[in-house]
Amino acid sequence: MPSKHMLPKGKRRQTVKPEYRATRGLEPLPQPVIPVLEMEEEAEDRLHSFSAASEAAGLRLDQYLAQTIPDISRARVQMLIEHGQVRVNGQPAKAKLKIQGGEAIEIEGAPHPPPLHAFPEDIPLNILYEDDHLAVIDKAAGMMVHAGSGETDDERNHGTLVNALLHHFNQLSHVGGELRPGIVHRLDKQTSGILVVAKDDSTHRKLGEMFANRELEKTYIALVHGNLSRDNITVNLPIGRDLVRRTRMTTRRPSESEGVRPAVSHVKVLERIQSPRYGQFTLVEVRIETGRTHQIRVHLQALGHPVVGDTLYGAPHKFGQEPQVLSLDRNFLHAARLVFQHPKTRKVMTMESPLPAELQNLLGFLRAD
Repeated sequence: MPSKHMLPKGKRRQTVKPEYRATRGLEPLPQPVIPVLEMEEEAEDRLHSFSAASEAAGLRLDQYLAQTIPDISRARVQMLIEHGQVRVNGQPAKAKLKIQGGEAIEIEGAPHPPPLHAFPEDIPLNILYEDDHLAVIDKAAGMMVHAGSGETDDERNHGTLVNALLHHFNQLSHVGGELRPGIVHRLDKQTSGILVVAKDDSTHRKLGEMFANRELEKTYIALVHGNLSRDNITVNLPIGRDLVRRTRMTTRRPSESEGVRPAVSHVKVLERIQSPRYGQFTLVEVRIETGRTHQIRVHLQALGHPVVGDTLYGAPHKFGQEPQVLSLDRNFLHAARLVFQHPKTRKVMTMESPLPAELQNLLGFLRAD
């Protein structure tokens, strides 16, 4: 029997907004792919000249340059524009200038900041293991592994793991260059946990080969939003740079595309948490075969379950309802276990790190709800 609240026939379509009816069934147009420029690393006084791509029509100047110049941040682009180092059709330009396509663009000076030289800095380190050849560090969230892309040398090269390593150790490997002494692999800034550091070049190369040949066992603990459909899931999705939002990686580009690489993650459910006030969560263990940039974060987001705190990949800034809301100013992702064979002694090393206090506290709060 029809509900008494239903409208009569002929009147029901009038409740649908005209804007919705006009677009119903139409797919949004795909975002244009902006060609990436091949720009050589040259001297500071170099003048880079090129024509704006037709695909960039409608974009702001700073948006376009951040997408077309490899590995440059939008903040760096805006700084170049503010300093008058970017000209369009021979005239100084503003960041908000809309590109039409075909404009003559000139960038005076290096698009990227000059190279840095790492220096020692007295920063506390949690050293899990150390010998003459290597050290194992328990990195805190919020610490970058090596210098980043801030606007000044001090901003780019301050408070990093490398700064701390140079202070604590007399010797580090040089295979990674002056900016990355000792660094064999990395963890994201807002990810905590185990990281191995080489003290000599021979150890560095052997560890590098072990990572490349997948001879180490890397296990992470993560808390994700929602309830995973299965207890054990293998995610085998290639990962490449997101061509629209270049600070992100994505699984949505074709596997044969340039820069897209295979990636495999094994996800195991440890606990399912149902919180009446804050929603559903799943605590998982993730073992990775490969080590792509943002791999675990991207793979979990591809499953529809972003890591708690990972707003770059879709996690909410806050969860719950006012006045009882929760937030996490880091990713709930922790490198908890690393198993490898010592490159010199051949002894099997099993290194473990417990969840940091802020992650344990959040778990306890959700479990108690």
